[in-house]
Amino acid sequence: MKGTAVKMKGVRMGFGSLEVLRGIDVTIPVGSKTVIIGPSGSGKSTMLRCMNRFEVPADGEVEVFGNNLSGLSDGQLHNLRQDMSMVFQNFNLYPHKTVLENLTLAPVRLKRLTPAEAREIAMNNLEQVGVADKASMYPNQLSGGQQQRVAIARALTMQPKIMLFDEPTSALDPEMVKGVLDVMKDIARKDITMVVVTHEMGFAQSVADRVLFLDEGKIVEDGAPAQVFGHPTHERTKRFLSQILKSA
Repeated sequence: MKGTAVKMKGVRMGFGSLEVLRGIDVTIPVGSKTVIIGPSGSGKSTMLRCMNRFEVPADGEVEVFGNNLSGLSDGQLHNLRQDMSMVFQNFNLYPHKTVLENLTLAPVRLKRLTPAEAREIAMNNLEQVGVADKASMYPNQLSGGQQQRVAIARALTMQPKIMLFDEPTSALDPEMVKGVLDVMKDIARKDITMVVVTHEMGFAQSVADRVLFLDEGKIVEDGAPAQVFGHPTHERTKRFLSQILKSA
Protein backbone atom coordinates (compact mmCIF):
# COMPACT_ATOMS: atom_id res chain seq x y z
CA MET A 1 0.00 0.00 0.00
CA LYS A 2 1.32 3.44 -0.88
CA GLY A 3 0.20 6.79 0.43
CA THR A 4 -2.62 8.00 2.63
CA ALA A 5 -6.24 8.01 1.54
CA VAL A 6 -7.79 9.71 4.59
CA LYS A 7 -6.23 11.40 7.58
CA MET A 8 -8.15 12.78 10.56
CA LYS A 9 -6.38 14.94 13.13
CA GLY A 10 -8.03 16.05 16.36
CA VAL A 11 -11.53 15.83 14.87
CA ARG A 12 -14.31 16.91 17.18
CA MET A 13 -17.98 17.03 16.33
CA GLY A 14 -21.09 17.74 18.32
CA PHE A 15 -24.80 18.30 17.99
CA GLY A 16 -25.93 20.93 20.46
CA SER A 17 -24.55 20.00 23.86
CA LEU A 18 -23.85 16.42 22.77
CA GLU A 19 -20.19 15.82 21.85
CA VAL A 20 -20.23 12.96 19.35
CA LEU A 21 -16.56 12.87 18.34
CA ARG A 22 -13.99 13.72 20.98
CA GLY A 23 -10.64 14.05 19.26
CA ILE A 24 -10.31 11.48 16.45
CA ASP A 25 -6.79 10.83 15.15
CA VAL A 26 -6.49 8.20 12.45
CA THR A 27 -4.69 7.59 9.16
CA ILE A 28 -6.28 5.33 6.52
CA PRO A 29 -3.71 4.00 3.99
CA VAL A 30 -4.54 3.74 0.31
CA GLY A 31 -6.00 0.33 -0.53
CA SER A 32 -6.65 -0.63 3.09
CA LYS A 33 -9.83 -2.22 4.44
CA THR A 34 -10.81 -0.58 7.72
CA VAL A 35 -13.84 -1.65 9.74
CA ILE A 36 -15.27 0.58 12.47
CA ILE A 37 -17.22 -1.12 15.26
CA GLY A 38 -18.74 0.07 18.50
CA PRO A 39 -22.03 0.55 20.36
CA SER A 40 -24.87 2.63 18.97
CA GLY A 41 -24.27 6.32 19.54
CA SER A 42 -20.50 5.97 19.76
CA GLY A 43 -19.89 8.26 16.76
CA LYS A 44 -19.16 5.69 14.04
CA SER A 45 -21.44 7.09 11.34
CA THR A 46 -20.51 10.67 12.20
CA MET A 47 -16.84 9.80 11.84
CA LEU A 48 -17.53 8.27 8.44
CA ARG A 49 -19.55 11.29 7.28
CA CYS A 50 -16.76 13.65 8.31
CA MET A 51 -14.47 11.84 5.87
CA ASN A 52 -16.39 13.19 2.87
CA ARG A 53 -17.57 16.36 4.66
CA PHE A 54 -21.20 15.36 4.78
CA GLU A 55 -20.66 16.54 8.35
CA VAL A 56 -18.38 19.50 9.09
CA PRO A 57 -16.22 18.98 12.20
CA ALA A 58 -16.32 21.63 14.91
CA ASP A 59 -12.57 21.27 15.30
CA GLY A 60 -9.66 19.35 13.78
CA GLU A 61 -8.70 18.53 10.22
CA VAL A 62 -9.72 15.94 7.64
CA GLU A 63 -7.46 15.30 4.67
CA VAL A 64 -8.29 13.16 1.62
CA PHE A 65 -5.36 12.30 -0.62
CA GLY A 66 -3.46 15.14 1.07
CA ASN A 67 -6.21 17.73 0.51
CA ASN A 68 -7.46 19.48 3.64
CA LEU A 69 -11.24 19.44 3.17
CA SER A 70 -11.74 22.66 5.13
CA GLY A 71 -9.58 24.54 2.63
CA LEU A 72 -11.41 23.42 -0.49
CA SER A 73 -13.90 25.47 -2.47
CA ASP A 74 -17.32 23.96 -3.16
CA GLY A 75 -16.13 23.07 -6.67
CA GLN A 76 -12.95 21.42 -5.43
CA LEU A 77 -14.88 19.46 -2.79
CA HIS A 78 -17.38 18.40 -5.43
CA ASN A 79 -14.55 17.10 -7.63
CA LEU A 80 -12.87 15.27 -4.75
CA ARG A 81 -16.13 13.57 -3.77
CA GLN A 82 -16.27 11.97 -7.20
CA ASP A 83 -13.43 9.73 -6.03
CA MET A 84 -15.38 8.79 -2.88
CA SER A 85 -18.59 6.76 -2.99
CA MET A 86 -20.81 6.15 0.00
CA VAL A 87 -23.28 3.32 0.56
CA PHE A 88 -25.99 4.17 3.10
CA GLN A 89 -28.21 2.09 5.37
CA ASN A 90 -31.38 2.90 3.45
CA PHE A 91 -30.25 2.57 -0.18
CA ASN A 92 -31.12 6.17 -1.27
CA LEU A 93 -32.11 5.10 -4.77
CA TYR A 94 -34.23 7.36 -6.98
CA PRO A 95 -37.66 5.71 -6.90
CA HIS A 96 -38.80 7.22 -10.21
CA LYS A 97 -35.81 5.91 -12.17
CA THR A 98 -35.01 2.37 -13.26
CA VAL A 99 -32.07 0.49 -11.80
CA LEU A 100 -29.97 1.26 -14.86
CA GLU A 101 -30.93 4.94 -14.80
CA ASN A 102 -29.96 5.10 -11.12
CA LEU A 103 -26.50 3.87 -12.04
CA THR A 104 -25.85 5.95 -15.16
CA LEU A 105 -27.13 9.36 -14.05
CA ALA A 106 -24.11 10.52 -12.05
CA PRO A 107 -21.36 9.16 -14.36
CA VAL A 108 -22.92 10.97 -17.34
CA ARG A 109 -23.56 14.24 -15.51
CA LEU A 110 -20.49 14.38 -13.27
CA LYS A 111 -17.80 12.31 -14.95
CA ARG A 112 -18.82 13.29 -18.47
CA LEU A 113 -19.08 9.72 -19.68
CA THR A 114 -21.18 9.07 -22.75
CA PRO A 115 -24.46 7.24 -22.08
CA ALA A 116 -23.03 4.18 -23.83
CA GLU A 117 -19.87 4.21 -21.68
CA ALA A 118 -21.87 4.64 -18.48
CA ARG A 119 -24.27 1.88 -19.49
CA GLU A 120 -21.44 -0.58 -20.15
CA ILE A 121 -19.82 0.12 -16.77
CA ALA A 122 -23.20 -0.01 -15.02
CA MET A 123 -24.18 -3.35 -16.55
CA ASN A 124 -20.79 -4.83 -15.63
CA ASN A 125 -21.29 -3.73 -12.03
CA LEU A 126 -24.86 -5.00 -11.89
CA GLU A 127 -23.54 -8.32 -13.16
CA GLN A 128 -20.87 -8.31 -10.46
CA VAL A 129 -23.41 -7.82 -7.68
CA GLY A 130 -25.84 -10.34 -9.17
CA VAL A 131 -28.77 -8.15 -10.24
CA ALA A 132 -28.10 -7.50 -13.95
CA ASP A 133 -31.51 -8.99 -14.73
CA LYS A 134 -33.14 -6.17 -12.73
CA ALA A 135 -31.71 -3.32 -14.86
CA SER A 136 -35.08 -2.24 -16.28
CA MET A 137 -37.00 -2.52 -13.00
CA TYR A 138 -37.75 0.21 -10.47
CA PRO A 139 -36.46 0.14 -6.87
CA ASN A 140 -39.89 -0.58 -5.37
CA GLN A 141 -40.03 -3.77 -7.43
CA LEU A 142 -36.93 -5.12 -5.66
CA SER A 143 -36.31 -6.67 -2.26
CA GLY A 144 -34.26 -4.78 0.29
CA GLY A 145 -31.22 -6.95 -0.39
CA GLN A 146 -31.52 -6.36 -4.12
CA GLN A 147 -31.86 -2.60 -3.58
CA GLN A 148 -28.70 -2.55 -1.48
CA ARG A 149 -26.84 -4.49 -4.17
CA VAL A 150 -28.00 -1.88 -6.68
CA ALA A 151 -26.80 0.88 -4.34
CA ILE A 152 -23.37 -0.78 -4.16
CA ALA A 153 -23.29 -1.16 -7.94
CA ARG A 154 -24.18 2.52 -8.28
CA ALA A 155 -21.29 3.46 -6.00
CA LEU A 156 -18.92 1.30 -8.05
CA THR A 157 -20.09 2.86 -11.31
CA MET A 158 -18.49 6.14 -10.23
CA GLN A 159 -15.18 4.22 -10.30
CA PRO A 160 -14.22 5.48 -6.84
CA LYS A 161 -10.86 5.26 -5.13
CA ILE A 162 -12.51 5.20 -1.70
CA MET A 163 -15.77 3.48 -0.70
CA LEU A 164 -17.50 4.34 2.57
CA PHE A 165 -20.15 1.93 3.89
CA ASP A 166 -22.46 3.14 6.67
CA GLU A 167 -24.01 0.02 8.24
CA PRO A 168 -25.07 -1.27 4.80
CA THR A 169 -26.87 -4.35 6.15
CA SER A 170 -28.64 -2.86 9.18
CA ALA A 171 -31.92 -2.22 7.33
CA LEU A 172 -32.06 -5.69 5.77
CA ASP A 173 -33.94 -8.79 6.80
CA PRO A 174 -31.49 -11.38 8.21
CA GLU A 175 -31.75 -13.70 5.21
CA MET A 176 -30.64 -10.88 2.88
CA VAL A 177 -27.54 -9.92 4.83
CA LYS A 178 -25.23 -12.68 3.60
CA GLY A 179 -25.72 -11.81 -0.06
CA VAL A 180 -24.79 -8.18 0.48
CA LEU A 181 -21.78 -9.09 2.63
CA ASP A 182 -20.60 -11.48 -0.09
CA VAL A 183 -20.71 -8.62 -2.59
CA MET A 184 -18.67 -6.46 -0.22
CA LYS A 185 -16.14 -9.25 0.21
CA ASP A 186 -15.71 -9.34 -3.56
CA ILE A 187 -15.12 -5.59 -3.61
CA ALA A 188 -12.54 -5.96 -0.84
CA ARG A 189 -10.39 -7.98 -3.26
CA LYS A 190 -10.08 -4.90 -5.45
CA ASP A 191 -7.54 -2.12 -4.99
CA ILE A 192 -10.15 0.19 -3.46
CA THR A 193 -9.82 1.82 -0.05
CA MET A 194 -12.77 0.67 2.06
CA VAL A 195 -14.00 2.09 5.36
CA VAL A 196 -16.96 0.14 6.73
CA VAL A 197 -19.17 0.87 9.74
CA THR A 198 -20.85 -2.41 10.66
CA HIS A 199 -22.14 -4.67 13.42
CA GLU A 200 -21.26 -7.74 11.35
CA MET A 201 -18.31 -9.09 13.33
CA GLY A 202 -17.73 -12.07 11.04
CA PHE A 203 -17.32 -9.72 8.10
CA ALA A 204 -14.89 -7.58 10.07
CA GLN A 205 -12.78 -10.58 11.01
CA SER A 206 -12.64 -11.98 7.47
CA VAL A 207 -12.19 -8.81 5.40
CA ALA A 208 -10.60 -6.07 7.49
CA ASP A 209 -6.88 -5.53 7.76
CA ARG A 210 -7.66 -3.11 10.59
CA VAL A 211 -10.45 -2.70 13.12
CA LEU A 212 -11.26 0.48 15.05
CA PHE A 213 -13.43 0.25 18.16
CA LEU A 214 -15.20 3.51 19.00
CA ASP A 215 -16.82 4.32 22.30
CA GLU A 216 -18.20 7.68 23.40
CA GLY A 217 -16.59 9.46 20.47
CA LYS A 218 -13.09 8.12 20.97
CA ILE A 219 -11.01 5.38 19.32
CA VAL A 220 -10.54 2.99 22.22
CA GLU A 221 -8.93 0.12 20.28
CA ASP A 222 -7.04 0.11 16.98
CA GLY A 223 -5.45 -3.02 15.58
CA ALA A 224 -5.56 -6.04 13.31
CA PRO A 225 -8.72 -8.19 13.60
CA ALA A 226 -6.84 -11.01 15.36
CA GLN A 227 -5.68 -8.58 18.04
CA VAL A 228 -8.93 -6.66 18.52
CA PHE A 229 -11.18 -9.74 18.55
CA GLY A 230 -8.75 -12.23 20.09
CA HIS A 231 -6.73 -10.12 22.50
CA PRO A 232 -8.38 -6.74 23.11
CA THR A 233 -6.37 -4.55 25.46
CA HIS A 234 -9.15 -2.37 26.87
CA GLU A 235 -11.87 -3.51 29.26
CA ARG A 236 -14.51 -1.56 27.33
CA THR A 237 -13.63 -3.47 24.14
CA LYS A 238 -13.77 -6.79 25.97
CA ARG A 239 -17.17 -5.94 27.43
CA PHE A 240 -18.60 -4.87 24.06
CA LEU A 241 -17.32 -7.92 22.21
CA SER A 242 -18.49 -10.33 24.90
CA GLN A 243 -22.04 -8.97 24.49
CA ILE A 244 -21.97 -8.82 20.71
CA LEU A 245 -20.42 -12.24 20.15
CA LYS A 246 -22.67 -13.83 22.79
CA SER A 247 -25.77 -12.62 20.92
CA ALA A 248 -24.44 -13.55 17.45
